[in-house]
Amino acid sequence: MYFKESDSTGVRLVEGVHEGRGAIRIRSFFDDKSRLGTRFHVWELDPGTSEGAHTHEGEGALEEIYYFTQGQGRMWIGDDPVDVAAGDVILVPAGVPHGFENNGTSPLRVALLFGKPQAD
Repeated sequence: MYFKESDSTGVRLVEGVHEGRGAIRIRSFFDDKSRLGTRFHVWELDPGTSEGAHTHEGEGALEEIYYFTQGQGRMWIGDDPVDVAAGDVILVPAGVPHGFENNGTSPLRVALLFGKPQAD
C-alpha cells in the first residue's frame, strides 16, 4: 500500500504566521497518514510576506529544515540575517530564534520538514 498526494492537496491560506506579514499558502502532506516523527509542508509566500521571528523551546521544541525551491528571500537565524534563494537548504535546531521573508519580486516557495529532535 502507498499514499499519493499532490500540490493541490490540502492548501490552506494562513494569515500572520508567528505574527508575520501577509498570508502564507501552506500545503500539508500526509499529516494524517505518516507515522514518522516528522511533518512535511510546502509553503508559498508572495512578495513582502513573512513568517515572523519565533523560537521552538521546551517539551515541544522542533527542529526544522527549510529547502527553498523557488524565489529569493531572507532568513533571520539567531542574530544573523541570511539571504536565501532556490536551491538553498537551512537547518534550524530547536531553541534557535528564526523567521524568514520574501524580499524578492516573485513567489518564494519552500519545502519544510520539521519534527521533535531525538535525544543525544
